[in-house]
Amino acid sequence: MDTNSRIANRNYKHKSSFYSCLFTFSFLLFTFYFSNAQSDVLKYARTVVDTLAAPSMHGRGYVNKGDSIAADYIKKEFQRFGVKPLSRELYQRFNFPVNTFPGEMEITANKKKLIPGKDFIMDENSGGGKGNYKVKVIKNSPRSYKRGAQVFLDSMQMVLNPEYSLVSSGSKLTYDIGQINSPLVIFQIKDSLLKHFPKKVRINIDNKLIQQYQSQNVIGYIQGTEYRDSIIVFTAHYDHLGQMGKDVYFPGANDNASGCAMLLNLAKYFSEHKPKYSVAFMAFGGEEAGLLGSKYYVEHPLFPLNQIKFLVNMDLLGTGDEGIKVVNATEHKKEFDELVKINSEKNLLPSVQPRGKAAISDHYFFEEAGVKTFYIYTLGGIKAYHDIYDRPETLPLTKFEEVFKLLTNFTDYLQQ
Repeated sequence: MDTNSRIANRNYKHKSSFYSCLFTFSFLLFTFYFSNAQSDVLKYARTVVDTLAAPSMHGRGYVNKGDSIAADYIKKEFQRFGVKPLSRELYQRFNFPVNTFPGEMEITANKKKLIPGKDFIMDENSGGGKGNYKVKVIKNSPRSYKRGAQVFLDSMQMVLNPEYSLVSSGSKLTYDIGQINSPLVIFQIKDSLLKHFPKKVRINIDNKLIQQYQSQNVIGYIQGTEYRDSIIVFTAHYDHLGQMGKDVYFPGANDNASGCAMLLNLAKYFSEHKPKYSVAFMAFGGEEAGLLGSKYYVEHPLFPLNQIKFLVNMDLLGTGDEGIKVVNATEHKKEFDELVKINSEKNLLPSVQPRGKAAISDHYFFEEAGVKTFYIYTLGGIKAYHDIYDRPETLPLTKFEEVFKLLTNFTDYLQQ
């Protein structure tokens, strides 16, 4: 090979190496940018979940106005993203009765103090009391009654007596929100404690029924660029179970700080990517007390319900390693098939599973009023639910980004 050929060959190798390095650098830069952009969704979700499930939110319930503190946080995030109110303000206020446990929470059995949340959980409609109480152990959970303690106790052929407490056992301690106040102290204990449970216990339980508690929905929208009066709606409830005594609170990371994290992520996304159709965001209060916030909204809508093109309700979005379940999939097969198609084409989730109608979350009253709705929740992962273990530090958010992509792509389909 002559000198000129060797020089040309060397220059070719240098150029080839240069372009190879440039390509590699560009690819790495693109990958870094893309993964970083994607992680912004998850990063913000973590911030929202950590904030809403923090002790300062008091479990987003009705002791220390935890629900109002959470609503104020969501309102400020809406405002930060330019979400506009549908009426004079972002709040829609409503009232309802709620049974609370704001103070002392002590049960002593066999000379041992039981640990609230770990050893026992109050029945949502229990009364309070202080002193020594006789124990009536029941096989069926008192949670089965809905019309009040009198009906339940009569059916069990028990005499109402404030000196008695009712005790049920269960493998899982599960708490709820009540709206009535029993004259009895009613609580659930762990199975392992029942075998040697005494006939008398010492109780110091502070209880208060608030007849007219004021809560609020937080509702706003981003105006569409083309179809302003046709509205796509995303909903999630922000309330949870609050406190059980002064020291025990229910964080509610999966239920439903995770859904709120998705709601706020979507608000942020559509503030940056202006939609053709108007998009409304509804954070409901009172869900844990019986879907009260969404029911109130359907009865007092801020725009005609027939303007809703489609509504997606989001609750329990913190896992997803087994995919998602779609309530009302059987009612709206065309839209469900599109979800499945998007998921398959984008290779997002392990499965998109159908479910029929179910009155289990805030979509329900909209569907009953003739609005097309889906309720989406994730499957697999942690089992913590309505207990003290639904914490942000153990919530994996396994497929959160994938669900986010599915919802934004589904919105694109709805806007065609």
